[in-house]
Amino acid sequence: MRSHKMTKGLEKSPHRSLMHALGLTREEINRPLIGVVNSANEIVPGHINLDKISAAVKAGVRMAGGTPLEFSTIGVCDGLAMNHQGMRFSLPSRELIADSIEIMATAHPFDGLVLIPNCDKVVPGMLMAMLRINVPALVISGGPMLAGEFRGEKVDLISVFEAVGKVRSGQMDPEDLAELEENACPGCGSCSGMFTANSMNCLSEAIGLALPGNGTIPAVTSARIRLAKTAGMRVMDLVKKDIKPRDIINPKSVANAVAVDMALGCSTNTVLHLPAIFAEAGLDLNLDIFDVMSKKTPNLCRLSPAGTHHLQDLHRAGGIPAIVSELAKEEIFDLNAVTVTGRSWGENLEQLKAGVKDYQVIRPINDPYSREGGIAILKGNLAPQGAVVKQSAVAPEMMVRSGPARVFENEEDAVQAILSGQINKGDVIVIRNEGPKGGPGMREMLTPTSAIAGMGLDRHVALITDGRFSGGTRGAAIGHVSPEAAEGGMIALVREGDEINIDIFKGDLNLNVPDDEIEKRKKEFKPRDQKIDSPFLRRYSRQAGSAANGAAYRS
Repeated sequence: MRSHKMTKGLEKSPHRSLMHALGLTREEINRPLIGVVNSANEIVPGHINLDKISAAVKAGVRMAGGTPLEFSTIGVCDGLAMNHQGMRFSLPSRELIADSIEIMATAHPFDGLVLIPNCDKVVPGMLMAMLRINVPALVISGGPMLAGEFRGEKVDLISVFEAVGKVRSGQMDPEDLAELEENACPGCGSCSGMFTANSMNCLSEAIGLALPGNGTIPAVTSARIRLAKTAGMRVMDLVKKDIKPRDIINPKSVANAVAVDMALGCSTNTVLHLPAIFAEAGLDLNLDIFDVMSKKTPNLCRLSPAGTHHLQDLHRAGGIPAIVSELAKEEIFDLNAVTVTGRSWGENLEQLKAGVKDYQVIRPINDPYSREGGIAILKGNLAPQGAVVKQSAVAPEMMVRSGPARVFENEEDAVQAILSGQINKGDVIVIRNEGPKGGPGMREMLTPTSAIAGMGLDRHVALITDGRFSGGTRGAAIGHVSPEAAEGGMIALVREGDEINIDIFKGDLNLNVPDDEIEKRKKEFKPRDQKIDSPFLRRYSRQAGSAANGAAYRS
């Protein structure tokens, strides 16, 4: 066992003495040692229940004959970090989470790991660590939040973000907004739409590194506790059989993950996280596979913000196994892929008797919302390395659009212009210097996109940025423009009033400016002189790679 490096032999007597100091008996020390990685804290709603999940995991480990040892890592709430300097730390926290787990699980050589995430950067950070360390392991999330209810309608956090614009435009009273605030997020769990956290928890399941139900069983249910106990027991079987994450991850699981991503209409942040995750297993995942899989994978779900359904509805309709069963009908999903259950996806479906229980929530494969997936990759002279849009959340009339550029050097200036009525129908908002290096930190732009929607402009205005978007964003929101402005990308050369042409159907994103004028601007371009106060962000800015490759640290 791996833990014998720390527990066996005469020379490890001091090590055993320290473990006895923990209250462990000799029998417990001699059992397989399982690291339980818990991102619980008291600031993130998705994490306030993780103490209960951890307790259940540890019970499962003990029932199966192991000794669980818990340690913690950080977790940022993107909702609370939104629209201020805190958001610069969100994406970089992913790298810090992966590094901290690697440190703890190498300094203390566990025989297996159970990782307990629940929010945006914690899930990919933990998956990256799993693949990097490569000991028997699986993920068990804290589960999604239930949708709230406001005057007879289901609501969520995005309802509140968009209500800010409604109040500013006179469509809602401040008193109504205050009531909505108290009802939109009814309790613990990751926010209830197909936002980034839930997207990644669902994809963990599709990849095969989490048990069926991981992405959709609501946080408040006893089924979530039972799943956590099962996860604790399962890791012991993985240890016994020495099944490691890289035994599960291969090109088949890469394609499976992207297929489910497209069918669900996940957050555009998955295009950042999946390449970074699979890179830890030595697999190259670039934007091309998203484009290929989008064109062959129908969009089967329209969860909030693209539609009215929430994660609890997806779970009731059969969850990720039901999605997989539909995709398998057209051989879009490889059922031979292995999972942490110890069985293939095909065997899992057979055991679960999986199928769609509500075709209003999960559309049949022969009658999808659209024949293409939920995410589209755009390229052109404005984004030669690529840009990303959640096309399932774009109004039909915005799929092809040309308009004058309204250029802003940061998110705050753009939000002020939107809420003060300075943006006109037909404008194309450009927010630059918000990329991984230029931000630094590649902030999410949920506040400006929600303000656009709240002001009633989401069917009239597009937004383009080298930053990124929340999974809660809807509308013609095009992010991850690469190369970014800080690296001299074309987005840095756009000027107020330039015509920008968008064709999501064709995957085109172009600046309609003569070539000679572009060459002139390139010669005149000087990178923005930015002052970064944070030593951590200075390091991140130096090390971060392109958004087109996941914005992970360059090795």
